[in-house]
Amino acid sequence: MDGYAGYNGLPDITLVGYWAHARRKFDEALKALPDAKRSAQVAAKEGLEFCNRLFAIERDLKDATPEERYQKRLVRSHPVLDAFWAWLDQQSSRVLPKSALGQVVNYCLSQKDKLEAFLQDGRLEIDNNRSERSIKPFVIGRKDWLFANTPRGAQASAIVYSVVETAKENGLNPFRYLNYLFEKLPNMDIEDMSLLDQVLPWSNSLPPDCPVGK
Repeated sequence: MDGYAGYNGLPDITLVGYWAHARRKFDEALKALPDAKRSAQVAAKEGLEFCNRLFAIERDLKDATPEERYQKRLVRSHPVLDAFWAWLDQQSSRVLPKSALGQVVNYCLSQKDKLEAFLQDGRLEIDNNRSERSIKPFVIGRKDWLFANTPRGAQASAIVYSVVETAKENGLNPFRYLNYLFEKLPNMDIEDMSLLDQVLPWSNSLPPDCPVGK
């Protein structure tokens, strides 16, 4: 998450901070400086380097199992975080609160629990770029959704987009998968969860022509 306060009241969930958002704020703070200062080892660049170190570790661990990622994060990422929080504490008394750097320092300190939550489980990501890429097609077409002028129309659009994007995430050809669903679902008891499980995008029972490249 990016710090939106509306998530805070949700029960029984763990909020995971969005490190790409923190990194972007440090990058913006660096770009706000005069050109002559950007090449120096200024505080904004130091903050950006902390973020880059975490992302570099994640790239090294991209093929690791969740358990391996969890263990290696404790060894490699945890010390970087400890140093980062100590550095932020130092900066908080030195920067102007309303400056670009001051705002990102305060943001990170206020989001500390959420930004380090990814250490709790190797399945958690340090950013939600993958999710944002998945919803980008819908965002690009948002002006067209003005014509979904009824709740049922909007719900239908949401369902279709969810099915298509989930199919893509599971390596399926969306067109072939939708064709399969349109043929299969009218003849199924959709109240039977065991039958529905067989047609979900990750099912091993799908036709062989559904995966991409088939």
